[in-house]
Amino acid sequence: MQDPRELRAVRLNGPILLFKQAVGSGHRAVFDIMSNSKGCARFVIGSNVRSYRARSASFGPTVESRVGVPCLGLNGGPAFKHSAAFSFQIVTDNQVETDRYWNAILDNGGAESACGWCKDRWGLSWQITPRALLDATTDPDRAAAKRAFEAMMKMKKIDIAAIEAARRARGL
Repeated sequence: MQDPRELRAVRLNGPILLFKQAVGSGHRAVFDIMSNSKGCARFVIGSNVRSYRARSASFGPTVESRVGVPCLGLNGGPAFKHSAAFSFQIVTDNQVETDRYWNAILDNGGAESACGWCKDRWGLSWQITPRALLDATTDPDRAAAKRAFEAMMKMKKIDIAAIEAARRARGL
């Protein structure tokens, strides 16, 4: 069971994500999948933060979650839209883990984008980033890093085998 004091820290440090509506159900599918991962915990649906409730009854419940960092979700109404300027990065250890996160988001109404990015059905952007990609693009052999980067630029979901092949290739 998650220590409630850890989730309460979001009220002091961490992002607050405003959703058009349905914050409580909005991320249940994705956060349930993330909950069994390193650095993630199930979200907790609670009552409104008092100051928000005083201003408007339309905010509905708050959702405290942890996806690497503690987050608080609120119903904010249609004026607030998510953008790719803020995203969650999930670093994966292998292709199976990469596929699991990627498919969890897409299978729940999300959309794929380029270079390991996808967007969930509520508009939040996610970067599903294999460690192999990070290692390849920071390779001290700058030519190998460039080949890996160029291979990534042609992908939607990251294909670790293709990144590693590009990194090893010579004379291209």
